Amino acid sequence: MSQKNLSYASEQPDTPWQTYLAQVERVIPLLGELGTLAETLRRPKRALIVDIPIQMDDGSYRHFEGFRVQHSLARGPGKGGVRFHPNVNLEEVMALAAWMTIKNAAVNLPFGGAKGGVRVDPRSLSRRELEKLTRRYTSEIGLIIGPQQDIPAPDVNTDAQIMAWMMDTYSMNSGSAATGVVTGKPIDLGGSLGRVKATGRGLFLTGCDAARRLRLPIPGARLVLQGFGNVGGTAAELFASAGAKVIAVEDDSGAVHNSNGLDIGALQKYRAANGSIRGYAGAEPISTDNFWQLDSEILVLAALEGQLTPARAQALKTRLVLEGANGPTLPAADDILAQRDILVVPDVICNAGGVIVSYFEWVQDFSSYFWSEDEINRRLEQIHVEAFARIWEAAERHGVTLRTAAFLVACERILTARKERGLYP
Repeated sequence: MSQKNLSYASEQPDTPWQTYLAQVERVIPLLGELGTLAETLRRPKRALIVDIPIQMDDGSYRHFEGFRVQHSLARGPGKGGVRFHPNVNLEEVMALAAWMTIKNAAVNLPFGGAKGGVRVDPRSLSRRELEKLTRRYTSEIGLIIGPQQDIPAPDVNTDAQIMAWMMDTYSMNSGSAATGVVTGKPIDLGGSLGRVKATGRGLFLTGCDAARRLRLPIPGARLVLQGFGNVGGTAAELFASAGAKVIAVEDDSGAVHNSNGLDIGALQKYRAANGSIRGYAGAEPISTDNFWQLDSEILVLAALEGQLTPARAQALKTRLVLEGANGPTLPAADDILAQRDILVVPDVICNAGGVIVSYFEWVQDFSSYFWSEDEINRRLEQIHVEAFARIWEAAERHGVTLRTAAFLVACERILTARKERGLYP
């Protein structure tokens, strides 16, 4: 595939929001007349900052800062996750909401982009304190969320239980059982089969499609994985089942390596029991620097944003990068990878499986009719494969990277909707 691209500014973006803006600037010259509307892509529609006071178990009071950003609602209600993390800030949430706008449009879902978060280390809270935090946060952002307005979902450090508390809180405040206000809920509360593993499954499907186009066989391929949570763990399971060798895994505690391939099931059990992969007996510990220099065919990024820096991109020894996290590759690193002919499948298509099945859950909640897991997985594969094929074709037609092609396809849809809706009043 040709990798012709416009150049980024020489100044390295150092925040997720700057990274997003740099990605947008690259695609604007390709938008033709729609480019005159591009300012709407650079500005979130709405940003809400909330104070979350809760009484701790010891009787003291603490205040936490929460956010909910709606980047664009041109194509439908907002859709995007909620993360609980000590580094959450407004610029990060703005970027994540904007990437959700692009992601939903890239796979042609009828949603805009939104995101939320609370600056907190959830591991420092008791279960009761975590529930209080979740419920108060939900009440505070209840002004702008709803089944037809903005639908949260799980993200970093949030799960089905958090979504259950959010759904219940919103329902109590609205006076009705609003199952469609969040997705990623427990099955008993209107959740969808297949949702938990959907993001990792979508990454696997897209990765296999990209590998096929590169004539890279999955059986025997060496895979290096950063991030071993829900997304990374699921992707590792599926790739290993398809014959790939997962030779290294890194989480926030460090990295482990086994050139013969890790036993993914055993590693998952060890992490569940110990809280990290540190000390796992089935592999050798390696440094972060060595982790990024391992020889592999596939690198999966399933941790946080900003992980693949220019220096790491220059040292990387792989053929295919799959972005399971949001914004893991810095723009200057993108350029280096393109020059080195290393294919990057961008986050906005590679990790879209979660929002696709969230869409299925939302539809099922409204109809009160639920599909089988086989049906969910079949529909997920159909949407993912069709979306990736369109993006690949756009990349070949314009001679750009897959990221620029994904932004092009998405921005054309977003700005066309904006143009057709017009401005009110």
